Amino acid sequence: MIIKAGIILLILLISLMFPGVINKTNAKIGGRKGAPVLQVLYDNIRLLKKGNVYSRTTGFVFRLAPLVYFASILSCVLFIPLGNHKAVFSFDGDFVLFAYLMALGRFFMILAAMDTGSGFEGMGANREAYYSMLAEPAFFIVIASLSLFTDHTSFYDLFNHLHPQSNLSYLIAFLAIYVFSLLALAENSRLPVDDPKTHLELTMVHEVMILDHSGFDLALIQLAGGLKFAIYGALIHNLAVPVSLPFALQLAILLGVEVIFAMIVGVMESLRARNKMMKNPQWLIAISALAVIAFLAVLIITRKFSLV
Repeated sequence: MIIKAGIILLILLISLMFPGVINKTNAKIGGRKGAPVLQVLYDNIRLLKKGNVYSRTTGFVFRLAPLVYFASILSCVLFIPLGNHKAVFSFDGDFVLFAYLMALGRFFMILAAMDTGSGFEGMGANREAYYSMLAEPAFFIVIASLSLFTDHTSFYDLFNHLHPQSNLSYLIAFLAIYVFSLLALAENSRLPVDDPKTHLELTMVHEVMILDHSGFDLALIQLAGGLKFAIYGALIHNLAVPVSLPFALQLAILLGVEVIFAMIVGVMESLRARNKMMKNPQWLIAISALAVIAFLAVLIITRKFSLV
């Protein structure tokens, strides 16, 4: 139990610095000094000390949504194993509950945006729902590919039986890592899907959804965003690193993987322009198409489907 608590604590600590590493990377590439890595944490602490301001047009759903959003993402941490140590919740098909806990928080944020009665926030909610619908199949197809390859259906068993089989498993893991990396950008409404720094409502997605949130609620939403990135970084670590390594080394590598992942996100945001709104669906469908290719490849490799 102590080890499981340590894994959870490390992921939580990483989530606090993740947005700061992204911002610092953006600043360095742009030739600026940039804010300290922990500046985002300081800002969230300041927001946590402030009260909330609610519009008279909003109801209880608007007030409840940030709490549900943060709690659902925080619950997802309990499904993340590390090395030979199981997660707090580990059972066959646990990835299904994991995915729908993620979806639950997003659902409530969409409801909160619509509860404001604002046309702009409703527009952002519509885009969030549409993009999420297109991105979700990629996650399940990738997990299905890993499940077929390993004959297991829980995160712990998937990761523990992936690498020992053959060098081919590393190719499958690489494809899964690539898909998860792109899904993390879509889940967090980052470039090329959405620009968190834009103030043009006609092109905003996530930012326009939280325009009416303030104080403590806004801090919870921002903390949940960093936690999402840390969760996907932990999944990528489990796909990339063999479970046979010592646990202490696993923790050190996890920290390194998370930092590198954050820096890669920062580099992508600095060097890649935002997609046109009409191209976002194509981009998300392409991710699912790549996942389907991986799934078909696994079917053929495992001889569960034959072309003859």
